[in-house]
Amino acid sequence: MKNIKSIIQFVVLLSVGILFIYLSLKQVAPYKEQIIDAFKNANYFWVLITLIISFLSHFLRAYRWNFLLAPLGYKTNLFNATAYVLVGYFANYGIPRMGEITRCTLATKYDKVPFDIAFGTVITERIIDFILFLFIFILTLAFQFKELIGLVNEYILFKISLSFSTLSKSPLKIIFIVVGFLGIMALFFILRKKTTQFLKGKFGGFFKGIIQGISSVRKMEKPIQFIVLSIMIWACYFYSLYFCFFALQGTYQLGQKECLTLLLFGTFGVIFSPGGLGAYPFIVGGILLNSFHIDQVSSFALPWLSWSSQFILILFFGVLSLFLLPIYNRKKNVVS
Repeated sequence: MKNIKSIIQFVVLLSVGILFIYLSLKQVAPYKEQIIDAFKNANYFWVLITLIISFLSHFLRAYRWNFLLAPLGYKTNLFNATAYVLVGYFANYGIPRMGEITRCTLATKYDKVPFDIAFGTVITERIIDFILFLFIFILTLAFQFKELIGLVNEYILFKISLSFSTLSKSPLKIIFIVVGFLGIMALFFILRKKTTQFLKGKFGGFFKGIIQGISSVRKMEKPIQFIVLSIMIWACYFYSLYFCFFALQGTYQLGQKECLTLLLFGTFGVIFSPGGLGAYPFIVGGILLNSFHIDQVSSFALPWLSWSSQFILILFFGVLSLFLLPIYNRKKNVVS
């Protein structure tokens, strides 16, 4: 049953990604030759720089992970941890959020870190990332207020108001939503005792392990270093996109303020489809074209250049890590 749900989720999200790709290609169909020339004439030195920075971000994430595991009495080998992160990102291209489970599973297998504790520390990482994402939002709001408000109105508020106006014209839909909400609340009330018993059983022990992993942030011995590493990781995300601007003639004039906006909205693209397939280039390209008034060719080429280079990086090192992990750890066991 779980496999069927995973397959359905993958097919749906992949379909969303393919839809975004179709919409992007449809918009730039008349510029086919110019786009090919843009990729041919791109300065791939800057693309190489972005790949080095991206790899550094994965290494820093792996290095930071031990700051959360150490207070709980566990540690991952740095080579292993980096490989876990790379394989995890590779798994995310299949099913979003599968990377976290994959990383924790590998840590359990090779470094004997209990899965529930590892998963709890990964949740802590995501909470820290979300806080830093909010910080980026505040920075973007400070430097790009007019542009950001325009984007929010165009892509979020307008569509929400349109949905509500459509909903108000259909009382039957409102009734279904209200009845569905009340039904969920009633079901939760009826099953509350069984839920409590379930939490006290085997799942309860697993849940406690997750809570223990999350609470590791309070027991950290070097919180300042952890914060610095977290900032460095997001700085790598920022500059891996920023330096990509210099690869194309049509985007080299963009600055760090524009990069903040693209990083903010581009992050949402990763949520909508596996690894941001289709969605990331569609969103970033739309902002470049409509908000920053970059030409049609460069607006299409830049996000695809950025996304595809990251995909190749993860594909290469993710597969390589899967191959090297059993070899490296077998030698380590022999030495032990």
